[in-house]
Amino acid sequence: MSGHEYTVPAPGLDAAEVAEPGAVTIVVPTFNESANVGQLLRQITESVPARLPCEVVFVDDSTDDTPEVIRRAAQDCPFPVAVLHREEPVGGLGGAVVEGLRAAASEWIVVMDGDCQHPPSLVPELVATGERANAGLVVASRYIEGGSRAGLAGSYRVAVSRGATWLTKALFPRRLHGISDPMSGFFAIRRSAVTADVLKPLGYKILLELAVRSRPRQVAEVPFVFQDRFAGESKSTAKEGLRFLHHLAGLRTASPLARMVGFGLIGASGFVPNLVGLWALTVLGMHYVPAEIVANQFGVAWNFLLIEQLLFRDRRAHRRWWDRLGRFALLANADLVLRIPLIALLVDRFRMGALPATALALVLTFVLRFVGTEALVYLPRRRRGARTTARRAV
Repeated sequence: MSGHEYTVPAPGLDAAEVAEPGAVTIVVPTFNESANVGQLLRQITESVPARLPCEVVFVDDSTDDTPEVIRRAAQDCPFPVAVLHREEPVGGLGGAVVEGLRAAASEWIVVMDGDCQHPPSLVPELVATGERANAGLVVASRYIEGGSRAGLAGSYRVAVSRGATWLTKALFPRRLHGISDPMSGFFAIRRSAVTADVLKPLGYKILLELAVRSRPRQVAEVPFVFQDRFAGESKSTAKEGLRFLHHLAGLRTASPLARMVGFGLIGASGFVPNLVGLWALTVLGMHYVPAEIVANQFGVAWNFLLIEQLLFRDRRAHRRWWDRLGRFALLANADLVLRIPLIALLVDRFRMGALPATALALVLTFVLRFVGTEALVYLPRRRRGARTTARRAV
């Protein structure tokens, strides 16, 4: 576990009691929430321990005094409180939640935000619902009867939230079946229902990651009213929105078939810089064979950038970027050894133009390029040393 950890035990509640069936670990990821964490601990104290034994684990990526504020506020709490401060916020808020899942001592884990928009009074109900329904995951939803998104500030955030919900449910209709609010950051999950090592979070939508990569068979929902933020400003930014889209692309292309489709679409988009370059070079008087070689580099660069970001973002850690680029370019240009004779055959024997001959050859060599790229450039991440190399990923 990275970072510093301390635990403030509570009088009258032994730490061993927390791990009993029916107890709960509340995992709270925080980033500069010093103005909120004291109030959050007070709310938890008022509503949870009397109904359910609990512990609270803050996983903190803050650059302010949030850990110190938690330490002071924890002195008055009748339950254990721990802080895991990460020097490197790998995976963003979602990565912090995964660290919390690993540290949790209870069978039930409740994940909630640190800004007081998720009511702690609902924690016992989430666990009780999971026990009654024999569910592995219980989602606090704003979009079922009794729920509300009232705490979302402004029509813009409401529209973004609804649009993101619609998009994710459209992309993952089977995995998200029965989950009305996949964007929720408030949920309960059994430790036995999730393997933290299979999760590859990016950004703040950890429920989506859990549901797609490690969804329990049985899922239940509980309505909740999204509260106003107690203090500070939302961490939702345009940058986080882009990370969310990257995350969606990575989840959607996780299977080999989906990656092949994505590879094909990216390759198709690479036709544009390739063919434009070929056209410009041949207009300038270059013979089509050397023009093919030069123009191919435009398509190679374009495809590499998109493949890195959209298809193999989570499989880049075992090689440095220049190694990946070199292998990708070598493979793409080796493809010319097969493609140029084929283009020459189409041009000389079948009297096709250079442009349509190039397009047809690119299609015919597609499968070989995909298999070679996956096998030689983006090999599966090795388990040994994975935590060390992950910090070196570009």
